[in-house]
Amino acid sequence: MRAKRFDCSYGCSVEATLDVIGGKWKSVILFHLLGGAKRFGELQRMLPGVTQRMLTLQLRELEEDGVVHREIYRQIPPKVEYSLTEYGQTLESILCQMREWGEGFVGRNAGNKAGV
Repeated sequence: MRAKRFDCSYGCSVEATLDVIGGKWKSVILFHLLGGAKRFGELQRMLPGVTQRMLTLQLRELEEDGVVHREIYRQIPPKVEYSLTEYGQTLESILCQMREWGEGFVGRNAGNKAGV
């Protein structure tokens, strides 16, 4: 999906949104950043299924898109924190709606598996 970054020929605005927040990890990363700045290790613990490489790539893409800010603190050992930019914070309502929908979906499927 990243190839569209430079030609801006999206078929619709939903496609543009999914280009930024789509994929298995980006929305989850953004959701966790709603609670405030996180260090890389914190995010990795919150997402036990993600590899270090994938988390790094997803954070870089979110940073390139202007929704995540990477702050490097010049200290020993180096400290890096990730947070939502002001623009990234505009995704809060979308992410919360995704959470609510997901909770309903999980509940619905749990009922279906129980024979309801």
